[in-house]
Amino acid sequence: MGCHGFDINGFASLTAEGQDVNVYDDWSATMMANSAKDPFWRAKVSHEILINPAHSVELQTKCTSCHAPQGHYTAILRGASHYTIAEMLADTTAMDGVSCGACHMQSTDMLGSLHSGDLRFDTNRVVYGPYDIPFGAPMIQYVGFEPLFSEHINDAGICAGCHTLLTSSVDLEGNFTGETFVEQATYHEWLNSSYEANEVSCQACHIPRLEEPIVISSNYAFLDGREPFGLHEMVGANTAMLKLMKEHRDTLGITATAAAYDETIAKTLAMLQEQSVEPFLDFVESSNDTAYFSLWLYNKAGHKFPSGYPSRRAFIEFLATNEAGDTIFHSGKLDGNWEIEGLDEPFEPHYTMIRNEGEVQVFEMIPADVNGNFTTVLERAAQTLKDNRLPPQGFQTGHAVYDTTQIVGGAFADADFNWKNGLEGSGGDRLFYHIPLQGYSGNLNIQMRLHYQTMPPRWMAPMLAESTPEIDLFKGMFETADRSTVVVAEKTLEDVFVIGGRALLSPACPRT
Repeated sequence: MGCHGFDINGFASLTAEGQDVNVYDDWSATMMANSAKDPFWRAKVSHEILINPAHSVELQTKCTSCHAPQGHYTAILRGASHYTIAEMLADTTAMDGVSCGACHMQSTDMLGSLHSGDLRFDTNRVVYGPYDIPFGAPMIQYVGFEPLFSEHINDAGICAGCHTLLTSSVDLEGNFTGETFVEQATYHEWLNSSYEANEVSCQACHIPRLEEPIVISSNYAFLDGREPFGLHEMVGANTAMLKLMKEHRDTLGITATAAAYDETIAKTLAMLQEQSVEPFLDFVESSNDTAYFSLWLYNKAGHKFPSGYPSRRAFIEFLATNEAGDTIFHSGKLDGNWEIEGLDEPFEPHYTMIRNEGEVQVFEMIPADVNGNFTTVLERAAQTLKDNRLPPQGFQTGHAVYDTTQIVGGAFADADFNWKNGLEGSGGDRLFYHIPLQGYSGNLNIQMRLHYQTMPPRWMAPMLAESTPEIDLFKGMFETADRSTVVVAEKTLEDVFVIGGRALLSPACPRT
């Protein structure tokens, strides 16, 4: 942390209001900082090895390229052909996860065109930053690296190498098929959005800018402030893992404080609830003993929602109660294990209309093996059965990267999915709810919640049914963790008057 951590003299890394914004503390409790210590990741790597032990070294080498890039690439650049978890655990540089050099030492070579852990570093002992004419003498003297200005540090292409991952598919016997599977393509999703066209980079949201001068290094009182200053908050969408890791910091060897975790969790929650999805809920009419509602959801992120690792899902809970508070209709209800009640096997289809409580809209990506069966084993993933995750605004099926960002399943035929008023790229989806009234007349209260989960029970079960030291360690943490969903968006309608058993004319709001 040195020059860029907390300044005990109260000079550097402070805003005009006195808020400390030092880079190290903001970074220390992020998923990026602790990517090599992530117990779910370690457990999942061991699960993949358990299924295909002959691929062990290659799997570890691939996974460490992004979760421990500094250790991995130091070894590779020195001539190693592989880099294992055991080597990572003995390597303090690797255990820093996605640390400073993982981004600030990337070169411009093929920037934005790389994927699957292929990172290109400038090996001339330089580090790149966003400010011209940097005061570089201390860095050169104490750590032997020269700081240089380069515009590419603010380019979204910095993120491409790890946030676009294609895996090599294998059959159930572990034989490579020669095909690849898109495990995640968050960077390509951004390319296929209005955010790329409007030059709103990944960093604009995940390293938000302060438009005021900030002195970026301690110990040098003559330094002027630099602006804009990038807050190294690096928050994403994984409050569940952040909470789990906070509770097990000592076991996992995490040095970040509980207070730092609380701050990162709060910022992550704010991003989920303020910058993810915008809902619009309307009552249409009641007729034929049915109440009709229209729900639009619009993606506000610069990539799909959810995005990233395919375990992640969002789903709609829709609750209707009568004047007495009794439940008339409840879709998307959670059980005591944080699973959706009545969830279809192997997965819930995409809906345009929901008419009974057994139907629930789940936004997710469903991988399948060579036989078309749902799988959570990433090496076995060979095809996608469903991908109805909300696209970003501006998303086009004719875009050059659509092959890695496809809409799959019922959503592709949904006339409202990413379309509105005859135009593609809305980033939204409309869903109708037809609520059976069973003769009830009176007022209804409606509550819609969009829940988000990073580790849903159905995804976790196959791994947790196995046993390795890493799985066993994680299982103990997971079973006692706060696994509650995050409500990223909600809407309510109160005192909606309905008449059951006969039509209520509402010419201004015809049913569609």
